[in-house]
Amino acid sequence: MKSKKRARKDKGRISIEERTAFLVQLLRETPGKSYTLTSLAQRSGGDDTHGRHDVKRIMAGLVEQGFAVRKERGHYSLNRTNMPHYEGVVDMNSNGTIFVQCESLETDVFIHNRNSHCALHGDRVEVVVTYKSRNGALEGEVVRIVERSRKCYVGVAEVRSKSSIVIIPSTRRLPAEVYLSRRHNPKINDGDKVAFRISEWREQDEMPTAEVVELLGTEGENEAEMHAILLEYDLPYKFERKVEEAAEAIDGRITEKDYAERRDMRQVPTLTIDPADAKDFDDALSVRPVGEGKWEVGVHIADVTHYVREGSIIDDEAVERATSVYLVDRTVPMLPERLCNDLCSLRPHEEKLSFSAIFTITEDLKIESEWFGRTVIYSDRRFTYEEAQRVIESGEGDMKEEILTLHRLAQGLREERYRKGAIAFDRREAKFTLDDEGHPTGVYFKVQKEANQLIEEFMLLANKRVATFCARRNGKPRTMVFRVHDEPNSDKFERFRNFILRFGHILRAQKGTAVAKELNKLLRDVHGKAEENVVSIMAIRSMAKAVYTTDNIGHYGLGFPYYTHFTSPIRRYPDMMVHRLLQRYLDGGRSADKSAYEALCEHSSDMEVRAAEAERASIKYKMVEFMADKVGEEFDGHISGLSEWGIFVELEDSIVEGMVLMRDIPGDYYRFDEARYEVYGQATGRTFSLGDKVRIKVKSADLRRRLLDFTLVKTPFGEVDEQELLIHSEPKHARRR
Repeated sequence: MKSKKRARKDKGRISIEERTAFLVQLLRETPGKSYTLTSLAQRSGGDDTHGRHDVKRIMAGLVEQGFAVRKERGHYSLNRTNMPHYEGVVDMNSNGTIFVQCESLETDVFIHNRNSHCALHGDRVEVVVTYKSRNGALEGEVVRIVERSRKCYVGVAEVRSKSSIVIIPSTRRLPAEVYLSRRHNPKINDGDKVAFRISEWREQDEMPTAEVVELLGTEGENEAEMHAILLEYDLPYKFERKVEEAAEAIDGRITEKDYAERRDMRQVPTLTIDPADAKDFDDALSVRPVGEGKWEVGVHIADVTHYVREGSIIDDEAVERATSVYLVDRTVPMLPERLCNDLCSLRPHEEKLSFSAIFTITEDLKIESEWFGRTVIYSDRRFTYEEAQRVIESGEGDMKEEILTLHRLAQGLREERYRKGAIAFDRREAKFTLDDEGHPTGVYFKVQKEANQLIEEFMLLANKRVATFCARRNGKPRTMVFRVHDEPNSDKFERFRNFILRFGHILRAQKGTAVAKELNKLLRDVHGKAEENVVSIMAIRSMAKAVYTTDNIGHYGLGFPYYTHFTSPIRRYPDMMVHRLLQRYLDGGRSADKSAYEALCEHSSDMEVRAAEAERASIKYKMVEFMADKVGEEFDGHISGLSEWGIFVELEDSIVEGMVLMRDIPGDYYRFDEARYEVYGQATGRTFSLGDKVRIKVKSADLRRRLLDFTLVKTPFGEVDEQELLIHSEPKHARRR
């Protein structure tokens, strides 16, 4: 008979089955880790003699089954050759953090640098998941590089020896200097800006090896820097010769067949209004009275798809580009110059082919009729915005009756739009003045006046009505390219509500048009006040992003149930898609293939984002270049952004923005509170918030990294004592938040 003591001990022992189940689960949850027998025994129920004996027997069985492997020094781990492998694409963000986006996994896989095995941003790789947390986060290891990305990078060459050149990449997404053979690149000199691709990076190599795609010029030269930005975002800056030749070969003559098939609008007074430096004119307006208190208003858009046939080499190039790109000093067009500045440009005193939306509108803004179709027009006068504005303000000038009528109707449409729920965002837009070599000499703000609003309202009207016409037929939906804008994210909008409280503003409405109306009232209330710009910025940040899609949800910001882009086919591919769909449905055609158009919509949305990022990068570069000779000077500004790295400060009367690093804020240890969206001192309790007025000194201007660093001279708490010590470690009695 067993003793009572032995019985109690046996009763407390974990069974072989329970211990086996636990060990199997442990190895599955931590496939990247290895364990000693003692460690496994401790974790699975005790490491006494019986426990260690049981674990040794269990692990021997798991090794024999191929589930586990025994490594050197008696360590055991999961046999990863039997683990599922996943293919995906490496996404490396600007701070070097690596994730792999796998099509067959719902969550991205985090990869520690030591487990990346020389994988780079954009590479297609094979990974195994080595850890899964309780909340579902995945960590893994790259086991094979399936295909190296052909992504083009940009960097600055440094000649290190007679045989080698090192390239310093401009992006943090390439976390290493790059080797280049001097023997194969004899024309590259110290300080040259080069575009390159990674050709090889073996684990035994200290740095990857590159192949040069193009020598861009000397660092700091405007052409080299702008081309570098375009290449950095995988955007082209020139057309291949075969595309240019295809454009030159287009017969631009208007034929008798063209006249016969189109509505003739050549005798109707027609005008264009564009920026003074515009080279292509893709929209025109016509207006004439058609009865007492009634007007026929024509919105005429360049008929790009007449010249660019679907599936042609020019169309393929336009699909790939999807949009024109606007840098500080140039436009990189979607279409070759022969099309955008010649054949499709609605230049004055020339007959042009257009796609038109023509409305009969009463003085009380009722649309009595609408017509869509292809036309021939003749523009009588090209106005700049400034010229049209003078006619509006003085009541005198060329085509004054037409401009004043269009202005009166546009202002009525504008008021009606806001009354129905559109939001009146109107953030200041700054521009640089440039010298002949492209260097910035000043900053000015672009002014939006009634002449701009005149064009905007009729373009919005055409876009809205075309979308409405194409969306449905006999109550059934049809495939259409929509420009949609979702309602605000509730968390972001709640943060915005809390943010404006500090300025004494309250938003009570919860959803729908009531929110839009209160937002408009708020934006009117802050107009001209110190907080105007920062409130506008935060309001925009609380909104969703507009995208292209075939799934309509309406446009929240404009307050339209149906909306599209019809009015700029010279510079946006979605507008070309809309022109083709509109003609298809005018001809009585069946609904188009939804999946094909949705793929084009997704690509167009992605390219729009990429183009906007390139534009911001060019602005950032010019911003730093403009401030390069002002290091050591002081300026007034306000806090325009906050992050874990520091506070962003925008200088007064300009768009120039730089950062005060967290470690450079004197007098305390400062941290970022994301929930409150403020930076706070742990010992003093002092806080920095959006909109706070500060005075800064320009610390450095790094053109290579496009970074401006500031130091604080004056804060909301008073002057900064230059002798005050910077505190770089957390104080012992830090205030808890």
